[in-house]
Amino acid sequence: MTYALQILYILYKITELAMSETPQYGLEQARAQLPHIASEAVAGCSSVITRHGKPVAVVVPVDQWRDQQIRSLKQGGVLALRGSGCGLWPQGAAAAVAKLRDEWT
Repeated sequence: MTYALQILYILYKITELAMSETPQYGLEQARAQLPHIASEAVAGCSSVITRHGKPVAVVVPVDQWRDQQIRSLKQGGVLALRGSGCGLWPQGAAAAVAKLRDEWT
């Protein structure tokens, strides 16, 4: 196993361990227990919501989410680009794209 694969495997296991310690709720169960899940978030605990056993959402405390947003912006990630494309496409851009698509079909 290469070094990169070993690192990926370790990260996967760490994530798996963290997920196993985090309370998980099926979608219907989460819907029924939303006030409880929200109370857990206020108390600082995260919860994972699953659909058919696969994680689809995470409820986290607002402060934790806000801190992550700030870290992402400081690191210059994709979120830093949010809104930067405003005005790049003229009005009617959808029609121009549709016309280009029609040329290929």
